[in-house]
Amino acid sequence: MTMQKPHNIVLVLADNLGWGELGCYGGGALRGAPTPRIDALALQGMRFQNFNVESDCVPTRSALMTGRHPIRTGAVQSVPAGLPQGIHPWERTLAQILKDAGYATGMFGKWHLGDRDGRFPHQRGFDEWYGIPRTTNESMFTSAHGFDSTVVDVPYVMEGFVGQPAKNVAPYDLAKRRLIDSELTDKTIDFMRRQAGSKQPFFAYVPLTHLHFPTLPHPDFAGRSEVGDFADSMIEMDHRVGQIIDAVDALGIADETLFIFASDNGPEFRKPWRGTAGPWTGTYHTAMEGGLRVPLIVRWPGRVAAGQVTDETIHVTDLFSTVIRAAGGEAPADRPIDGVDQLDWWTGKTDKSAREGFLFYIKSELRAVKWRHWKLHMIFEKEPNEGTRHLETPWLFNIKRDPKEETDVAMDDGWVRGPMRKMIRAFEQSLREHPPIAPGAGDHVNPAARAESAR
Repeated sequence: MTMQKPHNIVLVLADNLGWGELGCYGGGALRGAPTPRIDALALQGMRFQNFNVESDCVPTRSALMTGRHPIRTGAVQSVPAGLPQGIHPWERTLAQILKDAGYATGMFGKWHLGDRDGRFPHQRGFDEWYGIPRTTNESMFTSAHGFDSTVVDVPYVMEGFVGQPAKNVAPYDLAKRRLIDSELTDKTIDFMRRQAGSKQPFFAYVPLTHLHFPTLPHPDFAGRSEVGDFADSMIEMDHRVGQIIDAVDALGIADETLFIFASDNGPEFRKPWRGTAGPWTGTYHTAMEGGLRVPLIVRWPGRVAAGQVTDETIHVTDLFSTVIRAAGGEAPADRPIDGVDQLDWWTGKTDKSAREGFLFYIKSELRAVKWRHWKLHMIFEKEPNEGTRHLETPWLFNIKRDPKEETDVAMDDGWVRGPMRKMIRAFEQSLREHPPIAPGAGDHVNPAARAESAR
């Protein structure tokens, strides 16, 4: 029997939301910021305790949109505005694939995958978009001492529509930073309302700006927590997600909508905006579990059973492959796709993830390998910028017994390195057969031709 595909897909992506922030992950009121709407969402679907992402904003967003590790796509880190950042035009995005499958597509939020003509969202598969092309801390620029708009561009909130040039809407300053998530939510709800009455399914991608620094709440939420801006912003984020959920439910499309909520990376490490990874050690920009593991919740009434909690391994690239299958789309067959289709697991046909592990790179360096409940560190760094330790003998941790990654068990359990070495060799062979796109590669580069010459 063929599974009925969702008529709609809503994917909400929080920014710098650590594993330990939400109530359903052990935070919430304990952090001074109750999250009742997201907690309720978790009870309505499947909550993942071992969802893994890439090192920071750009790599994860690239992995989500392409199903490929950033080491392949060249989107390995955030780079200054004006350079050819983000994902190369040769890559096929999730939005392009869903559009080809008959979906109306809209993006409302932080893109961070290209900020010049040819790489804006409406040129990468989205019918329309509204938000910021780069990142949230740019809202601090115009208030900074010595800022000079004659030597650097003022950051803008932008919008774009298929077939039209992208345009600036308003300067992205600290005042606008407080308002932006409210605007993104309103734009999302308007898009869903326009599409709900049509026979065409829709894909709404909503990469919110909370909790990226500066965590400045909307004026309506300022002081709500009584413990500061960070907690106020958490409460606002929960409210915005609730507004989107309410709109889906009010439109009568909940049963035919796959709703996904996730974070792009581990918590912020900078003070005073530092977040928490709960029981794990580390933040984003590290290979510690706190950098890799973030919240993921999936709701699909009648398909994904409510109230599930799982510790099975899943990776952000898997969202690409799973959503495509659910939507009846076709992933590119001319390049390696690292994402694994997890639809049978989500819908109860199996109780196991189709993935046992993955390799974790930061930029061009292989930092760690995860396999089952084991973690092997080749390069060890607990805190960003504290200095990497290139280990002569890699350290091995049993994550079940040692969630803080404190006790090397390589001597006792060295056999685990065997299957990990196989994973490394297979991936390295794939990179040789399909050479990665260099970071900052221009649009003229033809990765397909390079792959052919490598054979």
